Amino acid sequence: MSDTPIIDIQNLSIGFTGRSGATLPVLRDVSLSIRAGESIGLVGESGSGKSTLALAAMGFLKGGLRKLSGRVCFRGDDMFARSRDELETIRGGRLGLIPQNSGQALTPTMRIGTQLKEALRLHCLSVPTEQHQEVAHNLLAQVRLPDPNVILQRFPHELSGGQQQRVAIAMALAGEPEALLLDEPTTGLDVTTQAHILQLLNDLAAERNMAMLYVSHDLGVIARSCARVAVMYAGQIVLDGPATEVLRTPSHPYPKGLLASIPRLGDRRLPVALEGRPPPPGGDGEGCAYAPRCPLAEVRCSEAPPHPVPDSLGGIVRCFRAADTLHASMDHGRHEPVHHSPDGQPALSLKDISLSYRSLGLIDRMRGVSEPVPTVDDIDLTIARGETLGLVGESGSGKSTILKAIAGLLPPRAGNICVADEINLPPVVEKRTPEQLRRIQMIFQNPDESLNPRQTIAEIIAQPLRLYDRLDGQALHDRSVALLETVRLSAHYMDRLPSQLSGGEKQRVAVARAFAAEPEIVLCDEVTSALDVSVQAAVLDLLNDLKCSQNTTYVFVSHDLAVVRALSDRVAVLYQGRLCEYGPTEHVYGDVSHPYTDILLGAVLEPDPDTAPKLCAEDVVELSPPALGCPFQRRCPRRLGAICDQQVPPWQEGADGHMIRCHIPREELCIDTQAQTAAE
Repeated sequence: MSDTPIIDIQNLSIGFTGRSGATLPVLRDVSLSIRAGESIGLVGESGSGKSTLALAAMGFLKGGLRKLSGRVCFRGDDMFARSRDELETIRGGRLGLIPQNSGQALTPTMRIGTQLKEALRLHCLSVPTEQHQEVAHNLLAQVRLPDPNVILQRFPHELSGGQQQRVAIAMALAGEPEALLLDEPTTGLDVTTQAHILQLLNDLAAERNMAMLYVSHDLGVIARSCARVAVMYAGQIVLDGPATEVLRTPSHPYPKGLLASIPRLGDRRLPVALEGRPPPPGGDGEGCAYAPRCPLAEVRCSEAPPHPVPDSLGGIVRCFRAADTLHASMDHGRHEPVHHSPDGQPALSLKDISLSYRSLGLIDRMRGVSEPVPTVDDIDLTIARGETLGLVGESGSGKSTILKAIAGLLPPRAGNICVADEINLPPVVEKRTPEQLRRIQMIFQNPDESLNPRQTIAEIIAQPLRLYDRLDGQALHDRSVALLETVRLSAHYMDRLPSQLSGGEKQRVAVARAFAAEPEIVLCDEVTSALDVSVQAAVLDLLNDLKCSQNTTYVFVSHDLAVVRALSDRVAVLYQGRLCEYGPTEHVYGDVSHPYTDILLGAVLEPDPDTAPKLCAEDVVELSPPALGCPFQRRCPRRLGAICDQQVPPWQEGADGHMIRCHIPREELCIDTQAQTAAE
């Protein structure tokens, strides 16, 4: 590793002018250096300044921000002293960026192949034009996209969120960068793709001696990818040191509290979020910014800010009680979630559901063209009242597609959807009665896209109350305030716009809007994936409380298998739109599992640098399921042969209704799992 930093940030302060005319700092005296071949993780809650620092490393500031002091150098030259043309020759080429929101980073009117070729033309002059198609194909294959030739011809809206993110990663790698800035690079990816992408990035960093700065709220990603970790709070780096020490025995109470907020795959209890919230920009006070939330705070912590000093573990820490933190317990009291006690009352039933985004036109049918293979097929599930069913699987497995069908946004090609005593729920939302609409509500992944930015919180909450309860005037206001208090927001949020709320607060508003209709069933589509770990813990606790108080039924879709285990009563595992396992959570996560479930669980990233995921060699995702046999046949590490290729596997039932769809007998699956555990 070279001693000369590729990216060198020294004493950087960035701020904006408030309404009073005062300068409010967003970053305060930040210093960070990254050398060739070095990977540094940048962690902290939303609003801590992580993304602002990463963008500043490119010489870019969001509107209204300005540099107050300090330097940002790339290869020894100050980025803020360079002209626009000089910056354009660096950005996207020598200095690459993988953004969090790939949907906004890709041009919606250009095909994927055209965008990749444009990146190669602008930033990879060593590759001849006639080779751009081949290189673009290889880049998509590198990031594990199925059937690259098909993907090259598609537009961004024709890809899933996870597929869009992989395209953004491929575009960043097209310029063969010397340094790569990654802003939540794997937020939209499933566990297996995430693990493979991180391995790919680690390999490329080693091969190209590339410097990388990871911005992430996922400490498992940081543990897998980074040798060093810098922890940010209120615009300052409060701890910077080796990943092994920061993620195991941090000497600052803030990262210790973050670690206690993470759901663990081996622990079914729900974590409890950190108390309080970070200060607003410029509102950090005279002492330590973390003091109001710190369980170890003393009087001196509120009187003067701690200066950065070397700690005993080879890092830098801003804390008066760093030595005491090493031995203090920050376990905020994990607790058991409320789990369903069967009462025999079904809330939702899916009977032989088949779904497809494509259907044949009249001419094709007259020509005898075969119907396309369904995206989702043969889904038969019954969810009891007050139960949480977790839907897990990789991107493209059909999880969100099933939610769309339940919500009436995608009519089934075959099968019926029943709610409680309904004989047959109308397949499209336009044909459902107001009462049927009220019974099923949905919470989306991204509240920025699901909340109207021009409406106040009061107007957003009022819409379902007017529609379903015909409320108006004071009754409407009182009910809106009560809903906000239910999600732990006070009445003074009523006049705010979504842009004035944090990510966690916006998601709470989305929860309140869903519960305004007093639904029986709530569909949760990746509702915590964009949240930092502390806010995620608070939202999970909120959903658990609402389930207890209102006997709500959840269908919970998530890539985070630890979150699913903590919240769900039962779990259904999907592969390419086909069920391969379902049953009580403890059994699905237990000793006997489908080979695909084993792969999913093995790919989970833990916040421990010494715990590596188990990856399958040549584990390439296919675009569509095979026409015959087991859908998992092409990737299964325990494939038996012709029987897997030609025959649909039977369901095998175990204890408490634990079902596995596999040709391998349950007894052999159990023996193999036990042998693998013993070998490890």
